[in-house]
Amino acid sequence: MAVKLEEIRLAASRVAASHGLDVVEIELAGPSKERILRVFLEKNAEGRAKLMAAIEAGAVGEGNELLPERLIQETQAGKLKVEQLSGVTHEDCAAFSRDFGVLLDVEDLVPGAEYTLEASSPGLDRKLVRPEDYQRFAGSLVKVQTFEPVRNNRHWQGRLTVVSQASEANPGAPSETITLDLNAVKQNSKSRKCGAPNDRSSSLGWKKAGVSTVEIALVNIEKAQLVPEI
Repeated sequence: MAVKLEEIRLAASRVAASHGLDVVEIELAGPSKERILRVFLEKNAEGRAKLMAAIEAGAVGEGNELLPERLIQETQAGKLKVEQLSGVTHEDCAAFSRDFGVLLDVEDLVPGAEYTLEASSPGLDRKLVRPEDYQRFAGSLVKVQTFEPVRNNRHWQGRLTVVSQASEANPGAPSETITLDLNAVKQNSKSRKCGAPNDRSSSLGWKKAGVSTVEIALVNIEKAQLVPEI
């Protein structure tokens, strides 16, 4: 019996909602006897709003409604974007795992007896999965890999500046696109050694060629993730 990830995702979302959480992503990896079901969680919209209010108020502590001083200092210093914080605690993950584990077994959503359930925050280098993720993290540095090449390149890194829909005057265009600012990426020493001025197989090569932005259709994005700036 095949594992149906979409059914697992829907079940996880129901349990997460009961705990004031959203499911960011689900992964099932490993061989049949060593499978790991990973669920990445974050506070829902209401929980994130409370998190932002706590940061603005300078609330410090280790409880569910309080933040470690380090996070407050880094967000206030501009080293960390508030939007990148999931707000999920160990208590959140434990409560979710307990309830979701029971549901998985009752509904037999993961056939076979051997699997490990892991619940955690998506991390600062979180993946961008849903269209609303791109809207939320506009202004952040991201890495993108496309299905089909864009300007002969499938790998891009830049600052997410625009998330837009197609114009009504051009209904045949992709429904949603993102624009990356390539000037936001600093050239490191390895790139200086390996990248040639006319090498357009990377973001750096296009940047050197005078191209400052690239537009990518969301349907063409195979995977994308944030690049932490701390």
